[in-house]
Amino acid sequence: MAQVLEFKLPDLGEGLTEAEIVRWLVAVGDVVAIDQPVVEVETAKAMVEVPCPYGGVVTARYGEEGTELPVGAPLLTVAVGGTGAPEELAEAAPEAAPTAAESAVSSEYSGNVLVGYGTAGPAARRRRVKHTSPTAAPAPTAPKAPAAAPAPVAVAAAVPASAGPVPVISPLVRKLARDRGLDLREVRGSGPEGLILRADVELALAALERPVAAPAPGSTPAASPAATSVAAAGERIPLRGLRGAVADKLSRSRTEIPDATCWVDADATELMAARRAMNTAGGPKISLLALLARICAHALDRFPELNSTVDTAAREIVRLPAVHLGFAAQTPRGLVVPVVRDAGTRTAESLTAEFARLTESARQGTLTPADLTGGTFTLNNYGVFGVDGSTPIINHPEAAMLGVGRIIPKPWVHQGELAVRQVVQLSLTFDHRVCDGGTAGGFLRYVADCVEQPAVLLRTV
Repeated sequence: MAQVLEFKLPDLGEGLTEAEIVRWLVAVGDVVAIDQPVVEVETAKAMVEVPCPYGGVVTARYGEEGTELPVGAPLLTVAVGGTGAPEELAEAAPEAAPTAAESAVSSEYSGNVLVGYGTAGPAARRRRVKHTSPTAAPAPTAPKAPAAAPAPVAVAAAVPASAGPVPVISPLVRKLARDRGLDLREVRGSGPEGLILRADVELALAALERPVAAPAPGSTPAASPAATSVAAAGERIPLRGLRGAVADKLSRSRTEIPDATCWVDADATELMAARRAMNTAGGPKISLLALLARICAHALDRFPELNSTVDTAAREIVRLPAVHLGFAAQTPRGLVVPVVRDAGTRTAESLTAEFARLTESARQGTLTPADLTGGTFTLNNYGVFGVDGSTPIINHPEAAMLGVGRIIPKPWVHQGELAVRQVVQLSLTFDHRVCDGGTAGGFLRYVADCVEQPAVLLRTV
């Protein structure tokens, strides 16, 4: 007899707690192999294909495309060990979810949830299920409806807005309330510890939609939460996924870090000439970003205060031993900051190749969480957008960010005479807790000196 196993959204690592379903890769009734990708999800950091550790027939899917699910929520159920046709297994599968013990001992379990992330359960013996399926693909069947919830309680109009976090877990419940204009703070949950269930929301919506008696002459009817929400003008765009993660991180940076910014104009004519000479000598082409990264790495070696982070709980500054250089990259999904590992030990050729690889992965949406975490300092070349200067927000929990504007011809006093030179504005935003202006100014001045006279860098190698 087939055994139905429930596959839940796994822990995707790096502290991520939820993900949005972008695209289902299987339908109800499909036969899946062990570790076959079954759904594509978008976390706050990357797009990830989630493989299922079970082999069998998909009997149910939970969540439509666009739904946001918390880690641990059911993704799908799989019938394993049966001998019937896939559509028979899908129809005959019991609705009850398997126990933890059943999942652990299943012979149709790979032990892998996401390559590189591990799994909470023990790896069991691997054996793939062989099913005999008809030639025609089975028609997908709708997931079973959830079990009836406890009797809901009526809307609590007296619940204050400041009563604390709204006790609701399911993103489906939140979406239902949001789509219908219902304020969940006005709903009393009937679940454990006041958890708001779908039945509570549906009851509240029904109460709002009941006919209301005509108001007495001279009185003003009170607006319902739904009417108030509908009356709000303008387009509403949910802050979730990558955009929501960026918003949270920038807000935390501005809340926690007392930042300051200093800037300087530099003559980049010699740096540009040096790059042209390197690229005409044969071999791999060197990018300007790679040269700037080399300069940053050497500057951080001289001013290690800026390659650090602040442990607020311990009230300590932690100076980091290696330079893992993040760089801002604009993608169709928004701004991301991939990280070049051990940038301080790489050559210009190696840096160029790694920047190119990470940039292409960012554009394709294939960056992994490991590609986007662990940075110790960020290089932001906003000059590619045609702007000269900026006061960037530090990429929390780092301590500094170097901004580079566009390099353009400008009048400049060179060797005592007015000349047209290639000028760039450099800006450094730094955490004032890790150093004072003298250190920050020394770092920025050293970077500017290397830009103006690349031979300065050669003397420090």
